[in-house]
Amino acid sequence: MSELMTPALAGAAAGLGVAMPMGAMSVLLLQEAMRHRRTAMAAATGIAVVDLGYAALATAVGPWVASHVSPVEAWVRLASAAVLLAIAAHGLAGARAKPVTGEADPGTAAAAGPPGAAGTVTGLRPARTFARYVALTAINPTTALYFAALTTAQRATLGSGPAGAAFLVGVGVASLLWQQSLVTLGSLAGARISATARVWTFRLGYGLVAAYALKIAFPLP
Repeated sequence: MSELMTPALAGAAAGLGVAMPMGAMSVLLLQEAMRHRRTAMAAATGIAVVDLGYAALATAVGPWVASHVSPVEAWVRLASAAVLLAIAAHGLAGARAKPVTGEADPGTAAAAGPPGAAGTVTGLRPARTFARYVALTAINPTTALYFAALTTAQRATLGSGPAGAAFLVGVGVASLLWQQSLVTLGSLAGARISATARVWTFRLGYGLVAAYALKIAFPLP
C-alpha cells in the first residue's frame, strides 16, 4: 500500500491544483449553492467527474491529447468564452429585485432562490444540473492540457495500472471534496444574507463570469 501512497498524493495535489483556482465554474457553483443546495451538490459532482475523466484520459493517452487539443485550443477557448458570456448576460438580466406580492410556500421559495433569479440554473432538477455542469466544465480545454502535461511528465511513475488508479482516486476525491466545500460555503452564505444583498452578489458573480470569459478569449486565434 505504501508504494501507492505517492501517486495517490500526487493525484490529490493535481486535483486541488485544477479545482482550487476561483474561475467561472467556481463562481457559478457558489451561486447555485446560494439558491438550492441539493442541485449545487449535483453540480459539484459534475465538475469533479469531468476533472476525473480528463485525468483518466490523460493518464492513458496524455501525449495524444496534448498534440490534438493544442492546435485548436484558441478556437475552443472562443467557444467557451461565448457560452460563459451568454450565461453571464442571462444571469445579469434576471438578477434584479422584484416585489413580493403574497405568501410563498417555504419549500418553493427555497427552490426558487433570490428575487429575480428565475430562469437560471435554479429550477433544474439535480440530474439536469449535473449534466449542465458536466457540459460547461468539459468545454474548457485547459483542464485537458493540464492533466496531459502532468501525466506526460510522470509517465514513469504512473506506468503501472495500480499506480495510475491510485493517481485517479486522488484526483477524484480531492476535486469532489473541494467542490462540495464550495457548496457548503455558498449554502451558508445564502442562508444568512438579505435578499437585496443576494441580488448584488449574483450581479457581482455574473460580472466576474463575464470578465473571466473575456480573459480566456484572448489572445484571439
